[in-house]
Amino acid sequence: MDAGPIRPRRLRGTAALRRLVAETALTPADLVLPLFVKEDAREPVPVASMPGVVQHTRDSVRKAAHDAVEAGVGGLLLFGIPAQKDDRGSAADDPDGIIQRTLRDLRTEFGDDTVLIADLCLDEYTSHGHCGVLRETRTGEWIVDNDATLDRYATIAVAQAEAGAHVVAPSGMMDGQVGAIRTALDGAGFSDTAILAYSAKYASALYGPFRDAAECAPAFGDRRGYQQDAANAREALREVALDVAQGADMVMVKPALAYLDIVRAVRNAVDIPVAAYHVSGEYAMVEAAAAQGWIDRRAVILELLTGIRRAGADIVITYWASEAARWLH
Repeated sequence: MDAGPIRPRRLRGTAALRRLVAETALTPADLVLPLFVKEDAREPVPVASMPGVVQHTRDSVRKAAHDAVEAGVGGLLLFGIPAQKDDRGSAADDPDGIIQRTLRDLRTEFGDDTVLIADLCLDEYTSHGHCGVLRETRTGEWIVDNDATLDRYATIAVAQAEAGAHVVAPSGMMDGQVGAIRTALDGAGFSDTAILAYSAKYASALYGPFRDAAECAPAFGDRRGYQQDAANAREALREVALDVAQGADMVMVKPALAYLDIVRAVRNAVDIPVAAYHVSGEYAMVEAAAAQGWIDRRAVILELLTGIRRAGADIVITYWASEAARWLH
């Protein structure tokens, strides 16, 4: 007996049916909100290239954190902007540095009710804007010294853990950074502090607005000597495998939208949580188009975040986290 034509549209007829058979769920707990905290700010400073994003004071970041937690956002990713910078990024592991003070503030207020993730890099803290300690080559060129930088990352990780970070997130793309950090944390008694490794971080043109927000544009050159080439996919899987072997508890792909193939490949390759960072340039393009009335802002935001989840990300880091979380309730 002929069963009649197959009609996939039968399951699209009502909103309730579509919800029932949806293959991908986007929930507030999947989202992480990045926050910038500026040491010498007396009031929040708007970031011109990222409408709606500010450099926070210690007071205003607490309010933003409260809003995010109340909306059900899964975690907070913290970036510090110090008042003073030097060639070693000394403020990064200073117990009284801006990120350590902010971590203590938020851990005191929220305890374990949210996940505090500390970005672990040096570019916000160095006078030259690179992600590590520099050394001069025989030809007079200045490059990032991989192994000297690992020593700095180790001390920063311990300082952040002592201040209350649940998770440290090394983003410098130094070889061996996860192993050095894991050894340092374990040796200092922080074996329960997790590592979210920026394992596949590409040398992207989409970071420009972030560099405005974090005040971390390189004073010379670029970061192509340590961040990944946009043309490479297999290299990302090698980087991920190395980080997992060294003790990463979670891995990240950054950026997200132009690298959804990498998100899917990483998801297929590992059995630990995968994060994707929806970066500043991706955010700014949507906000600019929405400001012109060219797109439905809310619909586009939710579609993009769902697409990142569909590609395989367990965690989506996005500047829209609090707003999107409220929409999802």
